[in-house]
Amino acid sequence: MSEFLLKPRICFGQDALAVLTEVNAQRALLVTDQAMVKFGLADRVTTILRARGVDVQIWDDVVADPDIATVVRGMKQMDSCAPDLVVALGGGSVIDAAKAVIFTLAQTRPDAARQRPQFVAIPTTSGTGSEVTSFSVVKAHAEKLVLVDPSLLPDIAILDPTLVASVPPAITADTGMDVLCHALEAYVSTAASDFSDALAEKVVQQVFRYLPTCWRNGGDLLAREKMHNASCMAGMAFTNASLGVTHSLAHALGGVFRVPHGRANALLMASVVAWNADVNGQCDTDAARKYARLAHLLDLPAHTVREGVASLLVAIETLKEEMQMPAGIGATAVDAADFERRLPEMVGQALRDSCTPTNPRTPDAQALTELYRQAWSGAPLARANG
Repeated sequence: MSEFLLKPRICFGQDALAVLTEVNAQRALLVTDQAMVKFGLADRVTTILRARGVDVQIWDDVVADPDIATVVRGMKQMDSCAPDLVVALGGGSVIDAAKAVIFTLAQTRPDAARQRPQFVAIPTTSGTGSEVTSFSVVKAHAEKLVLVDPSLLPDIAILDPTLVASVPPAITADTGMDVLCHALEAYVSTAASDFSDALAEKVVQQVFRYLPTCWRNGGDLLAREKMHNASCMAGMAFTNASLGVTHSLAHALGGVFRVPHGRANALLMASVVAWNADVNGQCDTDAARKYARLAHLLDLPAHTVREGVASLLVAIETLKEEMQMPAGIGATAVDAADFERRLPEMVGQALRDSCTPTNPRTPDAQALTELYRQAWSGAPLARANG
């Protein structure tokens, strides 16, 4: 038997924050970061809640790539105010931190498990899809740990495109490529289903259509709404189907060298797609056929499976180039000698990553090492003619 979880209530569109007026609570903890406070977005949330008589406390020192120390600080904050409502306002790091705190308290305090607060997630980037997933990523030293549990799912997800209109172009590109990677990996995952496939196909179409517009003109609210929705749909797909080795490799690269997560995925994505499809071999895998179907849906040349895979690879690289993203890891600030020195460490982390088991092709250390080296150079991948 398989299952497909549909827990979060999703409220979307401009003024979606108004749903907070329906939330019944006495004490709320707003989990956010300094940027959300600085730009007034935290005030928008607290104003709505306080108008309803809710006592709101703010935890605003969540940092990018939350670590164990961040989770411990959050547990102390949540312990002190005993909220019956937790609102996470921010990017994936903020939402993941809130998830980790709620989950850890439930595991360590039986009374907290019985009184789990209502959990509302409000993403301010269009990337992680964390508002609808049962995943949370927490950093432990130089390794990213992935928590996976159905209890991590928020109760309500609020998707308001006005909250992402001011996201800078570089972050728009990074997070948008993360959305694409979520869809591509969920689509070819060994745990994929008709339900996750339908979401992934729609996401891929919307990313290629609307992400360049968001990058060029962040104030285009239609494009922003479509990408925000795509991010959420991709999250729904991968929380049910899981992911693959692009994410495993990206988690390790980001943990060791602090490469932003979406950018790490963008640097690795084409190499993994080509490897999963066996594009330099027979190109006769289930993953190759599914990639070719995506090419067809994007109106790219796909008269044969090989041609479809090649077209998709070109489209991925073209999208990166259009948004002025680095071609390979070597074009980032990562030092070449350090990269080679820490390559075995990163490969070991990727092999242990919880995303690896559902990759359509089973990797070993040699394969992952080669994928890292391909991604370092950013050199064009070998492609046979269709």
